[in-house]
Amino acid sequence: MIKVGIPRALLYYQYYPMWKAFFEELGAEVVVSLPTTQTMFSSGSSRVVADTCLPVKIFLGHVLSLVEKCDYIFIPAIRSVKRKAYNCSKFLGLPDMTKAVIPESPPILDIDIDINKGKRHLYQAIYKLGQRLTWNPLKVRQASLAAWQAHLEYRQLMSSQGLTPPQAIAKMAGEVEPKAPTSTQATIALIGHPYILYDEHISHRLIYRLEETHNKVLTPEMLTTEELESATARLVGKAHWTYEDEVAGAGGHYLESEADGVIGLMTFGCGPDSLMMDMVHRRAVKLKATPFISLTLEEHTTEGGIATRREAFLDMINRRKRRQIEVCA
Repeated sequence: MIKVGIPRALLYYQYYPMWKAFFEELGAEVVVSLPTTQTMFSSGSSRVVADTCLPVKIFLGHVLSLVEKCDYIFIPAIRSVKRKAYNCSKFLGLPDMTKAVIPESPPILDIDIDINKGKRHLYQAIYKLGQRLTWNPLKVRQASLAAWQAHLEYRQLMSSQGLTPPQAIAKMAGEVEPKAPTSTQATIALIGHPYILYDEHISHRLIYRLEETHNKVLTPEMLTTEELESATARLVGKAHWTYEDEVAGAGGHYLESEADGVIGLMTFGCGPDSLMMDMVHRRAVKLKATPFISLTLEEHTTEGGIATRREAFLDMINRRKRRQIEVCA
């Protein structure tokens, strides 16, 4: 059986169930890299210049961990998934970059996704990808339909049941879900890209640490597409960046409802994220209702530094809640 490797990095948390369904429907076995480790990060960093962004360094480390474990590695080039909204350049050249810096990589299965080129281009790209594994166009069509259905189920599961991507992936695989905290000190919304929020090496286990102290955690995936798009429109007008709703949309929504505080996560040197996070910050200042803090992560960030800011933020929120209770009493 052909083995297709999928790095557990970058767009993994957005689309893994879709990719898994597609390749398995074509008769392949999907091999996913293990969660990020310092060894992976170090090996990925050694292949690129220092200015390369942290998520890409980690992605390359995941690719290196899959060498000799699979026959192919799937690395899509996703340019846009919405009309007139474009992706960061790191996603556009990812297959070519990987080929250049990891020559020992297994053959790369790549696909160019650009909604702005129309449905015909998209269908042709899907068939071209599927034909690397089968010459039967009907099987490719069946696999693409199964993949889309898996993606819809995945999104519905997260928004309707309030699950994070790792929890939803575990539930779809029939694994045991982690238990929710028995009591809630505060409701904290996290905004940012999934490859930052759910990679425990990058985020220093922020979600776990928040839940460990009995806080309820909300994430962008727990909102519907309509809620995200509506909040994005209110905050920035027309979106120009793919996945802008994960920061601007989720931030705008949670500042206006549901959350006692909002924490934004981004990596150092990311221009689009810096701009979007600043717009969320300006909105928080204008509303003066929900506390907001932005944490910038880079390769030298320590868990102790994140813990200090996290605990100070939570203390402020808890004092604020106690004052509100005293005023109401």
